Amino acid sequence: MIPVPSFANKRVAVMGLGVAGLATARALAASGADVLAWDDAEAGRTAAAAAGIAATDLGAVDWTADLPLVLSPGIPDVFPAPHPVAAAARAAKAEILCDIELLARSVPSATCVTVTGTNGKSTTTALIGHILRAAGRRVEVGGNFGPPALGLEPLDAGGIYVLELSSYQLDRTYSLRAQATVLLNIAEDHLERHGGLDGYIAAKRRTFDLAAPNATVVVGVDDPEARALASQAEEAGQTVIRVSGRKHVEGGVGVLDGILRDDTADGSGSAGVPVDPGGTTALRGAHNHQNAAAAWAACRALGVTPETVAAAFATFSGLPHRQERVGEASDGGRTVSFVNDSKATNAVASARALSAYDNIFWIAGGRGKQGGYAALAPALAGLRGAFLIGEDAPAIARFLAGAAPTLPVTVSGTLDRAVTDAWTAATSEDAPANSVILLSPACASFDQFANFGARGDAFRKSARNLIARNPIDGNPIDHTRGAA
Repeated sequence: MIPVPSFANKRVAVMGLGVAGLATARALAASGADVLAWDDAEAGRTAAAAAGIAATDLGAVDWTADLPLVLSPGIPDVFPAPHPVAAAARAAKAEILCDIELLARSVPSATCVTVTGTNGKSTTTALIGHILRAAGRRVEVGGNFGPPALGLEPLDAGGIYVLELSSYQLDRTYSLRAQATVLLNIAEDHLERHGGLDGYIAAKRRTFDLAAPNATVVVGVDDPEARALASQAEEAGQTVIRVSGRKHVEGGVGVLDGILRDDTADGSGSAGVPVDPGGTTALRGAHNHQNAAAAWAACRALGVTPETVAAAFATFSGLPHRQERVGEASDGGRTVSFVNDSKATNAVASARALSAYDNIFWIAGGRGKQGGYAALAPALAGLRGAFLIGEDAPAIARFLAGAAPTLPVTVSGTLDRAVTDAWTAATSEDAPANSVILLSPACASFDQFANFGARGDAFRKSARNLIARNPIDGNPIDHTRGAA
């Protein structure tokens, strides 16, 4: 737990007592703050009470009394409509913060690396932490991914915080000054929360404002919006390293056909580095190649040797729910791999997964997001069937009817039924000898599950039940397209 001494003997409100909010309330209370904590859900208040944090109805407090508000990232304060507590605080000109801002105020001399982007930020955050540990650095990894910011451990001089930042957190962080900051990509996501794409891009752009004056700014250039932001940062005088998972980058770091080349001024001797040796590591696919290029650039900026970064690529195990290989099963001479990509909650993320495999029996659906499914169109060639679940199953079916009119589409409804339906299709007489059942929903999970993790866990359970009934001998078979 990170102490927050600047709030000692002061009142502070905490709205939202999920994992991050509860960690914030506990850290503030342990630091001597007078914490007024609330959650609209009884479960949140009960969890806080068990941690010794009493509930205070923030709808009845006096916001004119210099009362700052630490607002959970998931609670809106502007779009699409402000929560009543946030609206009252804003009307009183109260300071509205998040836990990342409290960390920044509490450890101002710490070395920080920040990672944001629409897709890939959790994998990149974890990969940077993995590389830095391999280099012998003292590292704490968390933020929007993993432990919440104030649940991390205090680090002394030489330690490094690697923080994933969501657009929500960027909107409420002001004091952080990172030594390396990564912006991976921009795609349509969370538009309702930011009032549209321009507002979302503006929120992501704030990551450059949180960079130290001498920081290295790493920006992915595989999409036009991020490319434009890279130019803006450079025009503002920041040190920018452009990275790509699809090509070599003049003056930057790029991956082509699975081979990384560092073309920066400090990249001598770093050409020809395999990102995914043999096509069997957790860094498969062009999107993960971009993650690797970004991690390479950030870690090299912190003084990690090329040899150490390259070796760490081969030992990175990946993250749950992000193209996680669950296992393989066999029936009638056909081998089926199960891949859990539940974290793919938008069309761009799912398109990346679909581009990494052949002979896919695809499970998709849930609560749809603004932006629709057009981004999936270029990635449908490897599909053998689609099995749709949740609220937006009819909308995805309509999209596929236009984009892939010969593709067999089944509206399964529930995830467990979709796994069964996909297995039946993947082991039918006319199915290919080797195939993949891929959960990559392109939707949020909240219509049927508490979060993407619960959805992925349910898929893993169903898949493992099939694997147990249909075991396969020998080593797992890899159906990826290598450097797709």
